[in-house]
Amino acid sequence: MSAFFDKLAERQMQKALAEGKLSCLEGEGKPLPDRPEGAFVSAGEAVGYRMMAEHGALPEEIELRRAVEAAKAAYAEAKTDHEKRRAMARIAELQLKCAIATEARKAFMR
Repeated sequence: MSAFFDKLAERQMQKALAEGKLSCLEGEGKPLPDRPEGAFVSAGEAVGYRMMAEHGALPEEIELRRAVEAAKAAYAEAKTDHEKRRAMARIAELQLKCAIATEARKAFMR
């Protein structure tokens, strides 16, 4: 069944290309933007998150994941043991908040 939809989608894209409907689109000729947050969620959720982000409504879960990455970078730059311990505590706190936000979203989506 998937092969049928793949062929159908390909035919529709080729038809739109032949009719010139795919020219002069926003971002034409540019590389696709890097969206690392999409690696953490399913493809459908990634599309939903992208649409929300484009309209300024990013979910808390994604913001927390970005904060975790920033905290990890701060840990890598920490020089003293005290700074490292403080950075590790921040990472743990953010990861906990992220896990709670993820579980809350999953419970809401059920």
